[in-house]
Amino acid sequence: MMIGLGELQTLLVRILAGKGVPEPQASLLAATIAYGERDGTKSHGLNRLQGYLDSIACGWVKAAPSPVIQDVAPGLLKVDADNGFAQVALALARDAIASKARSLGLASLAIANSHHFAALWPDVEPFARDGLIALTMVNSRSRIIVWNGKRKALGTNPIAFACPRQGKPPIVWDQASSIMSQGDVLLHAAAGRPLPPGMAVDREGRPTTDPNIVLDSGSLLPVGGVKGSSLAFMVEVLAAAFTGGRFGFEDESGRFPGAQTSNAGQFLLLIDPTRMTGSTFYPRIESLVAELYAAGAKRLPADRRYSQRARSERDGIEISGGFEALLRTGT
Repeated sequence: MMIGLGELQTLLVRILAGKGVPEPQASLLAATIAYGERDGTKSHGLNRLQGYLDSIACGWVKAAPSPVIQDVAPGLLKVDADNGFAQVALALARDAIASKARSLGLASLAIANSHHFAALWPDVEPFARDGLIALTMVNSRSRIIVWNGKRKALGTNPIAFACPRQGKPPIVWDQASSIMSQGDVLLHAAAGRPLPPGMAVDREGRPTTDPNIVLDSGSLLPVGGVKGSSLAFMVEVLAAAFTGGRFGFEDESGRFPGAQTSNAGQFLLLIDPTRMTGSTFYPRIESLVAELYAAGAKRLPADRRYSQRARSERDGIEISGGFEALLRTGT
């Protein structure tokens, strides 16, 4: 099945609205799912839809939250997401936090009591396209062993960064603190494929390549060993301790059969680079990029997504048979 982005979003909105999500909020969730498919991020596209629906159906996530925004300090906003999805909270604060960053040079947003079940790059790319440096991170339920521990204690705790460029798409990366993202584990489980060696361990700490064991009781390993452990810890501090969100080990989703999300927090930092370096920022970025290519780099972060995006916009988005049935019937 080939489908256009607009049609895909319309179908997703219909499904989400049918589960009690107000249409304006359903549009935000639908966009992040559709963008994942459009840009080839299959782990966070339609593969996540059932997780949204199940997490709402079991009562773990509010289908129609009423997030509340608070102006905490000149350069700081906080949003209580009211146990809803983080995209709704971010949309509420988007204009205000960008305005603060432009006025002050930098500003941060703390989101608590939220569920982030999407890729992070859709959160930061729009800010970079508007000329702001953006850094965001989300903590999640405990899924990885850190600092040679014996059991999982921190989440996969992803981080995304976006750097604006003048007249060119921003440089954007989005990565987990674990060696493999939870989304990729879900993809392997759905396809019945084993994980590559060295990604995870079972309940007893023994290496495993079975994605179902990892999802049930095993643990992922941090990227780069102790370095990934340090990144996951930093995310836990900024996205949970600082925002007032739950730590990963405080997760209670196990009490709600079918819940696939984490009630946690999100941290966002925006910087207006022109406030420090003026008009020289963009030429300096291009000189850096030129040096990277001269040193042998073959591509920049997000280049692959942008290429797939162009193909999808030209030819449509390819949807597999299983997801086609879900989109058409909503079940």
